[in-house]
Amino acid sequence: MEKRERVLMALDHQKTDRPPFQATFTPEFAQRLANFFQINYAHVHHDPHNGRWNGYELEKVTQQDALQAGIGWFTNYYHDTKPYTDEWGVSWKTDKYSTPFGEGIYTNILEAPLGDEKKLNGYAAPDPTRPDLYKNLGRLIKAYQSEYYIIARIHCTIFETAWALRGFEKLMMDFYLNSDLADEILEIAYGYHATVAKKTAEMGADMIWLGDDFGAQDAMLIDPELWRIFFKERMANLISEVKKTKPDIKIAYHTDGNVYDIIPDLIEIGVDVLNPVQTESMDPVLLQRKYGKNLCFFGGIAVQSTLPKGKPSDVIHEFKFLLQTLGKDGGWICSPTHHVQLDTPMENFLALVPSS
Repeated sequence: MEKRERVLMALDHQKTDRPPFQATFTPEFAQRLANFFQINYAHVHHDPHNGRWNGYELEKVTQQDALQAGIGWFTNYYHDTKPYTDEWGVSWKTDKYSTPFGEGIYTNILEAPLGDEKKLNGYAAPDPTRPDLYKNLGRLIKAYQSEYYIIARIHCTIFETAWALRGFEKLMMDFYLNSDLADEILEIAYGYHATVAKKTAEMGADMIWLGDDFGAQDAMLIDPELWRIFFKERMANLISEVKKTKPDIKIAYHTDGNVYDIIPDLIEIGVDVLNPVQTESMDPVLLQRKYGKNLCFFGGIAVQSTLPKGKPSDVIHEFKFLLQTLGKDGGWICSPTHHVQLDTPMENFLALVPSS
């Protein structure tokens, strides 16, 4: 079965020869993987979201069926080792961490540009219409869409961009104490990414990956009713405009953790695919039973537990379990629940890679 066909059929809830496979990597694991396969690493930068052009050598050698290019604020997650300020005015610092396979670097927010609400007057987001923003996606579609399924990743659509601008704690308090201010900041993120999403649909992307991390390990980060007040209508409008632009496009929605409370809402507003399905937080059996007719699932292979802490046999066992649950009637893209991390033994990841 051809790669693109495999994804299209799976998302149509049809049985395929194997589940489609897709994965992304932290820069440090990508380097290990490139070394393992003896691949020239020149095109793979400290940017797993593909803000710069990625030659996709690692995706091809690991038999992936879908390729993605990222557009939007979230492309600033990984950068060089020095602190920096991105084009949105968000300041970042670098933090090192150690694993049995070496040291890695995460970048974490140091300062939010709208932490002082007085700075909101005159603040402007970057231009979402500038052509260079879409260069990588256009190149990806032109070079690979005949063979691969193409995903435009607009990950931190509203909530995470807004908390980067305002600061997490302040935004959470604004929801209760200063809702007008919260709305104004959310509109900045929403307006930018709504423009980006519509443009990527016009370009012909097969899927738009939206999302914000609303789930903690055991419950949502905010009251579900707050999500409905501040986020549901914005996301519904964005999805509606995208589907008017390209009716056959699929909408994936990413949110980590436990988000049982809003899954019916996501279905109502037009979400087709739920990602990443953290099995530490939500039950695949329940998800399939309650929502499998309305949703496809994308993810499931645990980066908190199975991939870093298990054995290859555990990875295979988890894959088979998810195939029988999330993928019981088609509708599952096999994928780790986050970028594959540096702490993952190579043999565990390779146990997940399809043979063809």
